[in-house]
Amino acid sequence: MLQPRITAVTPMPLHFLHLEYETGEKRLFDVNPYISGSWYGELSDERYFQTVSLLPGGVGIEWKHGQDIAPHELYERSVMVGQ
Repeated sequence: MLQPRITAVTPMPLHFLHLEYETGEKRLFDVNPYISGSWYGELSDERYFQTVSLLPGGVGIEWKHGQDIAPHELYERSVMVGQ
């Protein structure tokens, strides 16, 4: 399944991401299961976590040192929140 493009990403407290999609969907993604090891461990730093940004064209998200989460995971493992 192709995921819709992401139009906005907002870092939330407790290592959650609020994602908005071109379809109008708003979803909440829990990053906590990813925050371990040498690559993703840096995300545990709240100030660094806040540096998340949208990739050009809304094809994904990433942090300034290159950490990312696959777009299909963002969509499939997130939960819908109020429209």
